[in-house]
Amino acid sequence: MSAAPAGRTRLLLATRNGKKLTELQRILDTSLGAHRVELVGLADLEPYPEVPESGLTFGENALLKAREGCRYTGLPTVADDSGLAVDALGGMPGVFSARWSGRHGDDLANLNLVLAQLADVPDEHRAASFVCAAALVLPGGKEHLVEGRQSGRLLRAGRGDGGFGYDPIFLGDGQDRTNAELSPAEKDAISHRGKAFRLMAKVVAKTLG
Repeated sequence: MSAAPAGRTRLLLATRNGKKLTELQRILDTSLGAHRVELVGLADLEPYPEVPESGLTFGENALLKAREGCRYTGLPTVADDSGLAVDALGGMPGVFSARWSGRHGDDLANLNLVLAQLADVPDEHRAASFVCAAALVLPGGKEHLVEGRQSGRLLRAGRGDGGFGYDPIFLGDGQDRTNAELSPAEKDAISHRGKAFRLMAKVVAKTLG
């Protein structure tokens, strides 16, 4: 593993999701100012056995992934777990958001299944929240956990082609555009992941600076 460039700290984000990697790098660059972090993802490193997401909460899953990343690479590691919590579905799909349809990462199938399950639910009862837990685990064993949340409601059809996951059907409180209709900067400012990653950026700056 090559060393980080002079003046930069290498930090692992334990994901293969390139969009998440870009999103966190953008937030770190904005939040940390002169303190620069070189973010790497799992695709940039030698493969290691990845732990199943067996936790029952977003925080448990984030810590599981961060611990394994730090253990196998020796790098300070950030991991997140996030998803959609729908009131009318008792908080589901929750930690199963990425595989709600039975196929992990099939965004369209997951979205369509949620819409089908809510087909008879009136608009006033379609409240939902995006939730993101982010964990940082350091080689010395210290751990940090933060959470971000965005509340809103679900539409009956998707709008916009930005973002990913359930973004096209999620309309945040006080917003007139779905998350998929927002620019990356606009989404970062209000999203669950943006909130969690900004909190994590402060932890990273304090811990690694």
